[in-house]
Amino acid sequence: MNDIVFNQNCIRIINVKNFNLSQTLDCGQTFRWSVNDKGVWSGVAGGKYIELYEDNGDIVIDGSNKDDFINFWSDYFDLSRDYGAVIKDFSSNEVLKKAALISGGIRILRQEPFEALCSFIISQNNNIPRIKGIINRLCTSFGEPIINSYTFPTAERLAALSIEDLAPIRSGFRAKYIIDAARRVAGGEIDLNSLKNLSYDEARTALLKIKGVGPKVADCALLYGCGHIEAFPKDVWINRALTAYFGGEIPECAKGAAGIAQQYIFYYIRESTKK
Repeated sequence: MNDIVFNQNCIRIINVKNFNLSQTLDCGQTFRWSVNDKGVWSGVAGGKYIELYEDNGDIVIDGSNKDDFINFWSDYFDLSRDYGAVIKDFSSNEVLKKAALISGGIRILRQEPFEALCSFIISQNNNIPRIKGIINRLCTSFGEPIINSYTFPTAERLAALSIEDLAPIRSGFRAKYIIDAARRVAGGEIDLNSLKNLSYDEARTALLKIKGVGPKVADCALLYGCGHIEAFPKDVWINRALTAYFGGEIPECAKGAAGIAQQYIFYYIRESTKK
């Protein structure tokens, strides 16, 4: 764990390794963070609003306190994981080694499970600006107001709605899937928090019962919302990368942390394509 300095409503994480805000908050695993022209990121998670930025190798969090950091943000930003050791394991594969060199600042966020599930239901056949717009309208319409923003609505709040009630968020065919997920969670058929303690296969099987949740959405929900670091969401880009660079299979050295490898590979492909 890094050294932490706590001041009133301000937290400084000293000399953070393998944590780049831009790479982490803008890599497609979350959709509620934005950055201003001064490099300050702002967003809402767990019903809390904060601003954060990088300062000479430190990460500074404004708008939080010691209790919230210990009980929420430390876990949210996965600060207890030794990403340096993960990267060392990956380095036995040359492609993953190259990927980690440019994307090793990505951390897998531990998001609220229902928010992660809904976000990736919304992400289907969608682009990031539109995903962010739908989620923003969902929160504004059905969340609770907090500083500068709104919380993500609870499963219970959305379960009480009809598909027609979601018309203002303009989610299209995804509305019926959001409602189905909310009702299954609110009704207790699916206990998202318990999925963290199930095996990956058991948890995945449970999520696949929800309408509109296929293998990729289930894997995203498990990776970003339930801490199943072995989940490996696949889209067309990842499948192409597996074929082109890895013979169609996840490298053996990555299987214990396949979700981190997936993010590194995706970022590596994206940056290589830009160049």
